[in-house]
Amino acid sequence: MLSGALLLAGLPVHASPQQATPPQSSGPPPGDPSAGLRLRLDTQGLAPAQVDASQRLLDDALARLPPQFMNQLDRAVPVRWSDALPHASYGRAERTDLLLNRRLLPALTDGSAATLRSDRPHRSQRRELLATVLHELTHFLDREQRLSDDPRLLDLAGWQVKVHRRSRLADNRFVDRSPDPYELTDPEEFVAVNMEYFLLDPAYACRRPALHRWFSAYFDWSPPQDDCAAGYPFLDTSDDPDAKVVGILDPERVYQVDYLLAEGNDQLMSRWGHGMLRLVVCAPGRPRGPDCRLDLQHHLVLSFRAFVDDVQLSSWRGLTGSYPSRLFVLPLSQVVEEYTKDQLRGLRSVPLRLERDEVAGLLERAAKLHWSYDGRYYFLTNNCAVETFKLLHDGVPRLVAERLDSITPTGLMRQLREQGIADTAVLDDRREALRLGYRFDSLRERFQAMYDVARGELALPPASVEGWLDASPDARRPWLRDAGLRASAALLLLEQAAYRREVLLAREDLKRRYLDRTTDDPRFADADEQLQQVLEQSGFLSRPAELLDGQAGYGLPQHGELQWLAAEGARRRVGLQRLGEQLTAEVRELLDPAARARLDGAQANVTLLGDRLRALHEAGDGLRLP
Repeated sequence: MLSGALLLAGLPVHASPQQATPPQSSGPPPGDPSAGLRLRLDTQGLAPAQVDASQRLLDDALARLPPQFMNQLDRAVPVRWSDALPHASYGRAERTDLLLNRRLLPALTDGSAATLRSDRPHRSQRRELLATVLHELTHFLDREQRLSDDPRLLDLAGWQVKVHRRSRLADNRFVDRSPDPYELTDPEEFVAVNMEYFLLDPAYACRRPALHRWFSAYFDWSPPQDDCAAGYPFLDTSDDPDAKVVGILDPERVYQVDYLLAEGNDQLMSRWGHGMLRLVVCAPGRPRGPDCRLDLQHHLVLSFRAFVDDVQLSSWRGLTGSYPSRLFVLPLSQVVEEYTKDQLRGLRSVPLRLERDEVAGLLERAAKLHWSYDGRYYFLTNNCAVETFKLLHDGVPRLVAERLDSITPTGLMRQLREQGIADTAVLDDRREALRLGYRFDSLRERFQAMYDVARGELALPPASVEGWLDASPDARRPWLRDAGLRASAALLLLEQAAYRREVLLAREDLKRRYLDRTTDDPRFADADEQLQQVLEQSGFLSRPAELLDGQAGYGLPQHGELQWLAAEGARRRVGLQRLGEQLTAEVRELLDPAARARLDGAQANVTLLGDRLRALHEAGDGLRLP
């Protein structure tokens, strides 16, 4: 069998339709005993009971195959029990013959294979043998029909296109929630493994709906399926302690999808902005329509990043791929605050022209990424723009033919506009764009206005608010003691922003030094156990599938797993809150002395201004600020 990983390195990529076109039957007419697939058991050396058990297994496999499969694989396939296979192997498709491992024949013959547990995905030996026959027959079919070369199947499987679409990535990074890691070996094994589950697991249509549709369309046939859980589950990683750990995204409540661009700043890793997708989710009970754009508290953001609380990346690790790249589902309000208040970066939200079925397909693909994808962040080749492009490419097949191949967030927005996919006209009227939520301005202008109030009263040296915030808290403090009522109120807003920034910088510094072990500070040893607990317990926030480790199931979580997620997630969240409280004092002592001094100084400034403002307010008669 050829290695798909080797083939994919230079595999050309072609546009593909949304659904595979079922092939025409190539087999002889029905009723012909020589028509279609036949399995011929080699009975040499087999006792009658062994022949009978083997034939029942083969008949069971044939009964589960689609008619198109039988017609396309129009030949006899010899089946032999072999002593030459490795001990762990159940079977193998040779050039012409299907081999089964003879060590498994006794249990199949006496019936114990039906209850004998297996450590393989299908649990019992009998079930695993049945899956093996279907798996190996699929290899025979794939060699003739090349299902594994279909571009749309490769999109769905996870061999993603490179940004310029000349070839595909050699690695499949959809490693979580896999029914069998063997499927990630190459596209041929992916097709064979998924054919097992398509034919044997009624839950396959719920757990891997897009692949189920592909197989159903290809064979113009589908097996029985379970009732699926409603909507698409996602892990709520917001900072709201009262929010449910697991949310359900209902495609019927999503009015539009926007391309959400965080404007760039002077930081190397942020110079070209950050690209995300915004889901305009309607409030419960509201009919889907334009008014849903006003339901900001229900809107969600699909954002590729390394960790839930990271919006900046260190330059070196971002270049070398040391960071993971995972898809988070975040409240719009949290994203707006991160960028406009903490980083002083504006946001532009541009609607994408998508049909209803395309919106549903995009959300389904996002759910698969959320639960299964573990990519690697590379600044030049696999950044947020590239990840967002791949999500659009794989989730909306119509866009495969469009020229969307930018490696920068701003470049992707430009191409979406040029291809008529993004409606940037909503940004033309700035005031109307702000009112309707197409634009979220940075608080930089408001902060500058506050600073101008204080500077006018106190003659502060820096000309800009950035210059003021860049100064050390100790250097700012003497001016705070002389501020009047209006200046104190303005400076309090700025000092609160400065404190938030110091918290983010200190947290990033601590995490980097602890994870990289670049410090020999003995104080880390004292807090090591608790810090390690925090890292272990919070891992699910960046990798939702971790909550389901040890649970049966694959793909999109279904009914029983959703109950487990809710209970286990709530337990983890309570544990994290408790550990966080225990670590607060200790972690502060672990900070770099300069970082700790700035953090303490910023906190002292906030306290000073709060006390001063209260005292001045008691003696004053009102307050008006811009």
